[in-house]
Amino acid sequence: MKNREYQQIDPQALATPTPTPPPRPLPDHKPKRARRKWEVFPGKNRFYCDGRIIVARQSGVLPLTLGLILLTSGLFFVFDCPFLVQHLTSCIPAIGGVLFVFVIISLFQTSFTDPGILPRATPEEAADIEKQIDNPTGSSSSYRPPPRTKEVIINQQVVKLKYCFTCKIFRPPRTSHCSLCDNCVERFDHHCPWVGNCVGKRNYRFFYTFIVSLSFLTAFIFGCVTTHLALSFHTYLVAANLTTNEDIKGSWSGKSGNEDVGNPYSYNSMIKNCCSVLCGPMPPSLIDRRGFVPSDDSVQTSPVEIELPAAKNDINMVGRAITSGRPPPPPPPPGVTLQQPAISIQNHSTA
Repeated sequence: MKNREYQQIDPQALATPTPTPPPRPLPDHKPKRARRKWEVFPGKNRFYCDGRIIVARQSGVLPLTLGLILLTSGLFFVFDCPFLVQHLTSCIPAIGGVLFVFVIISLFQTSFTDPGILPRATPEEAADIEKQIDNPTGSSSSYRPPPRTKEVIINQQVVKLKYCFTCKIFRPPRTSHCSLCDNCVERFDHHCPWVGNCVGKRNYRFFYTFIVSLSFLTAFIFGCVTTHLALSFHTYLVAANLTTNEDIKGSWSGKSGNEDVGNPYSYNSMIKNCCSVLCGPMPPSLIDRRGFVPSDDSVQTSPVEIELPAAKNDINMVGRAITSGRPPPPPPPPGVTLQQPAISIQNHSTA
């Protein structure tokens, strides 16, 4: 039986099998496209240019920062630079342009650079860390240390490393978890809303360059604008012997309707006007700042001492005129007082 099982079988002796239908073609399954890590990034960040640019989900006031820089610099280059180039030097637009380029480049580098985000632990790494926390010595004891910290020695000083419950890692030294970006950032400085990103180990140099160049640009523009005002508007006012109020109202320029009226304070010479405004003698102060205020007692008693004797003197003079048959003399003019009755009344009061 066994030999027959292994004998060769004549294929002609076999019956012709029924043809089986061909198998249906399976639908084409396209291979899954490999996804980038930034596409599955767990933090609250947004990526552009195939992951080359990273920004925070909350951009903050970054558009406002960029708009203020562009608006201020644009007004400076359009209105102030032509005047300063004509009257001072042609180096002013070059200096302003270099500072402006530094500010924009450092701003973009700070905003679009990875600040030093630490990757989160994989499930296997997180489970291993949990085991180490639950049983640090490898014993079967059920004791679990309450603080989730580690201690490391840096320059002979103990530094504690805290455990991040979100990233499932022990944070390296000087690392903190940003609540806005939901990431642990190495050498975390702060989350700056003006640049719309965290400031950490990888972009702190760009942030420092940004604030320094922005400070120089602001001081440069402010100085140029002040120089422009000093050289143009107020120089014109001094040369014409005008005030800002008179120039705005147009008191002597025909704006107020008096076209034929010129400036009566002008000496018809720029040199004389400048000397009058800038080199003339300082006028004295019209307010007695260091004087004494008169006391209330002297103000109240002086009229009484003057008016009462004058009234008594008038009565005596009228009585004498009636007895003698002559008309009474006219009363004294206002402001004139008689001193003798005043002395008698004072003597009587003192007596």
